[in-house]
Amino acid sequence: MGKVLAIANQKGGVGKTTTCINLAASLAATKRKVLLVDLDPQGNATMGSGIDKAGLENSVYELLTDRCDFKQAVQRSDNGGYDLLPANGDLTAAEVELLAMKMKESRLRYALASARNDYDFVLIDCPPSLNMLTVNGLVAADAVIIPMQCEYYALEGLSALVNTIERIASVLNPSLQIEGLLRTMYDPRNSLTLDVSAQLTNHFGDKLYQTVIPRNVRLAEAPSFGMPALSYDKQSRGAVAYLALAGEVVRRNKQAARAAALANAND
Repeated sequence: MGKVLAIANQKGGVGKTTTCINLAASLAATKRKVLLVDLDPQGNATMGSGIDKAGLENSVYELLTDRCDFKQAVQRSDNGGYDLLPANGDLTAAEVELLAMKMKESRLRYALASARNDYDFVLIDCPPSLNMLTVNGLVAADAVIIPMQCEYYALEGLSALVNTIERIASVLNPSLQIEGLLRTMYDPRNSLTLDVSAQLTNHFGDKLYQTVIPRNVRLAEAPSFGMPALSYDKQSRGAVAYLALAGEVVRRNKQAARAAALANAND
């Protein structure tokens, strides 16, 4: 069964969608089967994967509202090497419609249930706000990756997000946990960056990924061509950093699987 990771941060502009696209492509490059779920009505992950959001026949909206099934909604990102559940502005309507539906917080979990076995990793690009779509992403996930900039306001937002994750875990998804924190747009020449990074290390320890994502022009340019950085310029610092992150994600999950198997054997 594939590992489902929600990439979430209630603060916008932290590289959340960039992380989804590039981590998906990097995991695919390591021969893993990957599904990217665009749960943001802006559809940026869809466009950044080379799929025209204006021309969608079916999307996550239709899937969540029972207008189509998984196979009718999923598409292939040839540029990224992964499968995609695309999104566009129609998804805004789902926020309202979900409120009137039964099991409204679990619609995505059930929509993905039949497909999880087909993938090694499922990445969910959550909206930059706490709404019913984000709740669906967190309820469907096994764990959360939190991309964040090393700046003062990011720490305040992080505290609110951790509280949200804990509330979701206590009420709707007991297995939900923080997979890791990812430092994005990282500039080691900035003293505040180093200070915040040190605070994150002290507070979160090994939950903080060793990989950092640098500020990189190629990372910023790639989405306008509908490509992850790995396809746009595989030599760029951004592409290399996300490949390193993919390696770290894979290693962590192998270690967790071994630990779980050992615990079960001892029981």
